[in-house]
Amino acid sequence: MSAVEATHSRVAQPQRATLRLIGSAMVAFGVFLSGFVINEPAPYELWMAALLGIWFILGLRISRFTAPLLALLLAFNIGGMLSLTQMKDLGAGPMYVAVSSFLALTAIFYAAIVEESHRRLPLIFNAWAFAAVFTSLLGILGYFHAFPGAEVFTLYDRAKGAFQDPNVFGPFLVPPSLYLVHGILAGKLRMAPIKAFALLILALGVFLSFSRAAWGLFLLGIVILVFCMLLKERSGAFRLRILILSLAAIMLLVASLVVALQFPKVNALFSSRAQLVQQYDGEHLGRFDRHRIGFTMMMERPLGIGPLVFGTMFPEDEHNIWLKSLTSYGWLGFVSYVAMLCCTIYLGFKNLLRDRPWQPYLMIAWIGVLGHAAIGNVIDIDHWRHVYLLFGIVWGCAALEERHKRNPAGARRISGLRTSDGALVSHL
Repeated sequence: MSAVEATHSRVAQPQRATLRLIGSAMVAFGVFLSGFVINEPAPYELWMAALLGIWFILGLRISRFTAPLLALLLAFNIGGMLSLTQMKDLGAGPMYVAVSSFLALTAIFYAAIVEESHRRLPLIFNAWAFAAVFTSLLGILGYFHAFPGAEVFTLYDRAKGAFQDPNVFGPFLVPPSLYLVHGILAGKLRMAPIKAFALLILALGVFLSFSRAAWGLFLLGIVILVFCMLLKERSGAFRLRILILSLAAIMLLVASLVVALQFPKVNALFSSRAQLVQQYDGEHLGRFDRHRIGFTMMMERPLGIGPLVFGTMFPEDEHNIWLKSLTSYGWLGFVSYVAMLCCTIYLGFKNLLRDRPWQPYLMIAWIGVLGHAAIGNVIDIDHWRHVYLLFGIVWGCAALEERHKRNPAGARRISGLRTSDGALVSHL
């Protein structure tokens, strides 16, 4: 390198570092906005649309490791576009597919920026945790009518925070809850009380959402997380710490639940919602009956019937992601979605217990994907923003692992900023 080039490099370094810091802060703010979706388009869509445009203009690169995710999500949304041809009245169908395509782009975006720098993962999860605590507080205050107009944060006497639906609000709180649990079990003990208090807020928000899917996701997620941590850690002292803190957390959550159930309103709704099968699940044309009829009908409709059409033919929408993939995205969309989900789960599982800086975040995201795949049997998740964030994190961490295996020395510098010819900044 010549003296001139060396001088230019030293001068340009602060500018690149500044752009990188600004870019990461913009990503964190975008993740924070994902917790506020009362109306559509939400601030999240507007912010992320601008952010995606800026990053791609500045040279965001899709590597060969994340290209399969792009191909599968592209095929999924092509299936949705083909299903539009089956609609007599397009109505809101094109907008629905447009939103699906946009959310697919966000998954690719998250995967690309995580692959570029694993140091963005704590920013993402911290922003998610702050958003979750804030929106959970809104839901809790709204449920107890803590101030005039607070009922805007509830629906059907269920907390929904800054979301349109309690069934989305509850699951949104689960991954940051797992992040806090991991921090309590593996982090510094002096921070444990703060994290425990935040976790308590999220747990109460999940509970007051009265979403059976969120309840199951919360409990299943914590159990799998503790199990994975016990598998990974070989130290007997550390395992004992995990067990003791886990028992303490369980006792705290149980005590909080007992206190919450002292309120007659909470007790009555909990008794009703705690039933595994509700009346609207098992009745004629209920949830399960619609699933059976829908799957039979889709065997003769390879292109599907179009987005939002199923809800006009039956009392309610599909409430099943597999059936939703068939009706709104056709056979092509169904196969693509199942393949994408299976690949995501496989990639996460393969790298789950490796000792890497990004391993805790991969573990939490993988458990989140696994749990959302499970609750997808009783709810539609194809437009849940945080699910695409989870996809992006798992694929981004898998790409980090592939690059680490190919170049261990270079992988240790993976968080560094690189430039490409003709671009101001290769990655923010």
